[in-house]
Amino acid sequence: MKTTIDIPENALADAMRFTGAKTKREAVVMALEDFNRRQRVADFLKLAGSFPDFPGNDELEAADLERNELLNAKWNRAL
Repeated sequence: MKTTIDIPENALADAMRFTGAKTKREAVVMALEDFNRRQRVADFLKLAGSFPDFPGNDELEAADLERNELLNAKWNRAL
């Protein structure tokens, strides 16, 4: 979509320098994509606290170990 906007030169120059963009358009697109990604992560993190029964890291690792032991036992019986 073609849009005409007035962007301060120093802000655009910084964006090009920080992103390594070769063009103004590339710098703006990269900045927008980064902003949108950060907003999605922030929205996701807000939801993370709304699952009180969600297992913690220790519980997830224990479940992985148990699953691996079961798979190994099945594999050994098949041999």
